[in-house]
Amino acid sequence: MTASQQPASERVRVEWRRRTEAEYTSSAITQHLVLWLIQIGASPDLIRAGLAIVDDELVHAEMSHHAAVTAGSTTPPQLPRETLRLPRTADEPLERDVLRACVRSFCVGETLAVPLFSAMRKDCSVPVARACLDRVLVDEVRHRDFGWTLIEWLFEASPMGQELREQTRRELPPYLEARGRLYTAELQQAPVNEDERAWGLLPHPRYGEIWRRAIERDFRPRFARVGVELA
Repeated sequence: MTASQQPASERVRVEWRRRTEAEYTSSAITQHLVLWLIQIGASPDLIRAGLAIVDDELVHAEMSHHAAVTAGSTTPPQLPRETLRLPRTADEPLERDVLRACVRSFCVGETLAVPLFSAMRKDCSVPVARACLDRVLVDEVRHRDFGWTLIEWLFEASPMGQELREQTRRELPPYLEARGRLYTAELQQAPVNEDERAWGLLPHPRYGEIWRRAIERDFRPRFARVGVELA
């Protein structure tokens, strides 16, 4: 019996529900970011690229939900409304919050997503899960590039460019440290078995390995190119 014929484990169902929630949330916060880009007078090309990402993330959410249902999930995604928006720092210029969203969701989040989804896809053989990961991996490369184009525009075209670069130098290291702890923490959980790998699940230690590699291979050189050196 192949992995695609076997009943999926509860961990598989939970993971694909979680991915549905994450993709839907990404669609919502990208839509919010696009509104902010319009409000600060960003390049129309950036605005249109952001709108395309909103639709991509909706497709990812739909495909992830289909995988969850195929795996036997009957629990609907949990989508608290307060998570479907970006936080606004009322006493600061909007550009500062645009920068935070760009750095966290795209320069870090979407850049890391490329090697993460590539690793998930490697051993994934269940058709519904593989189709989703195929689509996501193609789109994530474009989403990653959007983030680096946006941060460059913020630094070079915004009147606040130098202030925003200094903000990144100040806020990025503690953000990376905090996020890194989530990926490298030692979790007590059963090993991911072969059938779960066929559904696109990764053992937690692989997240830490991919994070550490991304720091050196992706984050450090990419931020250096926009004038932000990581110690």
